[in-house]
Parts: sequence; structure tokens; C-alpha cells
Amino acid sequence: MTEFHDFSEPPEAEQARLVAELVGLMDLVPSGEDCFMAQSEDLGTPAVFGGQVLGQALMAASRTVEADRPVHSMHAYFLLPGEHAPIAYAVDRVRDGRSFTTRHVVARQQGRTIFEMSASFQTAADGIEHQDAMPAVPGPDGLVSELQQRIALGDRLPAPWQVKGQQGHGIEFRQVDPLDPLHPAIRPAHHQLWVRAVAPLPDEPLLHRALLAYASDHGLLRAAMLPHGLSFLRGNVRAASLDHAMWFHRDFRLDDWLLYSMDSPSAGGARALCRGSFFTRDGRLVASTAQEGMLRVRG
Repeated sequence: MTEFHDFSEPPEAEQARLVAELVGLMDLVPSGEDCFMAQSEDLGTPAVFGGQVLGQALMAASRTVEADRPVHSMHAYFLLPGEHAPIAYAVDRVRDGRSFTTRHVVARQQGRTIFEMSASFQTAADGIEHQDAMPAVPGPDGLVSELQQRIALGDRLPAPWQVKGQQGHGIEFRQVDPLDPLHPAIRPAHHQLWVRAVAPLPDEPLLHRALLAYASDHGLLRAAMLPHGLSFLRGNVRAASLDHAMWFHRDFRLDDWLLYSMDSPSAGGARALCRGSFFTRDGRLVASTAQEGMLRVRG
């Protein structure tokens, strides 16, 4: 029988706890020269969430770079599915130039290389300015969160999601035009999410960038599924991130709402390309993403 839940916001202390857990996930432990260990979270997925590895790898690379030289781009490959277990990150100091710094990061579990990433950092500099306009969409107020959607589904959720899928999280996502996750209507290959941390984050720009990298892996491949009526929860697709690129354009805070606007310009050969843009509520473009993923239809 479906259990009915109160959809009021979690208590403030619970929100702070969830964010503290997420911040702790990005707190790497040194394990040698330019080497770090990190814990993993279990979101109910068979493999570790790719966004977690993106965020932790960026934290590892940034630990070897001066704070006044923030990351401006990262390019990563997911090589093997990660386990819900500690991950070792090793950083190679590829280059330290006058304005730019390059780092290469390798993530390993049980002696296997599961992920690698190159990241570039730059000192602050003046230059020309322009950007795309933010899509004209409703704001986040009054929209239902994805967590609330899953709670409303109750025991209609697939068994692996009935526990983990109904637990709170430090980052909240609200779809602008919500989908039925069990019976998605066929739509064009673009959608938007509002995203933010559910409680204030520390005043550490690096942490906000790492957590945005974490959040950027959420919902991105969904854009490619929309024209085909596919859904993770429906179980009619097997999907995996293959690579992920991200560019940071302007400063932001993840504890204030950001619009994540995504589309998929192409799919074929069991792969799909998806792109995304993050905007502040006042329309500033703060980051861009691109990802190619494996998509195979079941049955």
C-alpha cells in the first residue's frame, strides 16, 4: 500500500545535516604526495554516482593549486563503474604557467583505474564579455522537487528506489516541466531543472564549484531520453556516462537557485550527446557542461 507523506520542507536541522554530509563527501584525506582518499555515498544506483567522482577529482586537483587560481575547465572520462567504496585520487602536476595551471587526476579502486580527468586553472584576468540569454521559464517557487515526486509514487517505485530514492539529499532539484518518471511522455530533447543546496554552504568558492560539478551529472542524459519515452525508473534503458566536460564562466553560489538548462543535439550508435548551461536567477551564465553517454534500450 502506498504510504502518504507530509510534503512540508524537512526541519532546518535535517537540511543542515544533509548539506554537512555532502560537504564531508568532498573532504578528501591526504594519503601521500598529491594523493588523496575519499569516501563514497550510495544513492541506490548499481554503481557510484558519476557526479560524486567529478566533484572529488576536482577537489583533489584543486588541493595542488594556489587558491587565487580557480578552475575554469575540466574534461573527464568514466572508464569503469565505481563501487560504493573508498576511492583513491592521484594528481599529476602537468604544468604551472604564468597564467594557467594544468592538472591530471586518476581515480582508482581495488587497483583498477575507474576515472581520469584533466583540469585547467587560471589567474583572474579582464577580457571581453558576452553570453547567451537565460531561457524564459518559471522560477523555482511553487515547483515540486524530484524527491517529492518519488515519495508520491510510494511502492510504485522500482524496488531499488523505494528506500534510497525517498531519502533526503543535500541538493534539491525541481523540474520546470515535470515528467512522469514511470510513464514519460515523448517530448523534444530539452528540459530544465532548478538546483540548489538545501542549506547554506561554507564561503569557499572551490567547494561550490566541486558541488556544481557533482550536480551537473544529474539529469543530463535524460535530455536524450525524452524523444523516445525512456526513463531510468521505468527500467527500459541502460545508461552510463562516458565522458564529461565542464567550463566555469563566472562566480556563483550553489546555496542560491541555479537554472540547469539541458538539451541533446544528437543520438546514435548507442551513444547520446547532451549539453547544459547553468544560470543564476538574475540571468548570468555561470557554467556550461557537455556529456556523451551510452544509451541502450532494453527489450
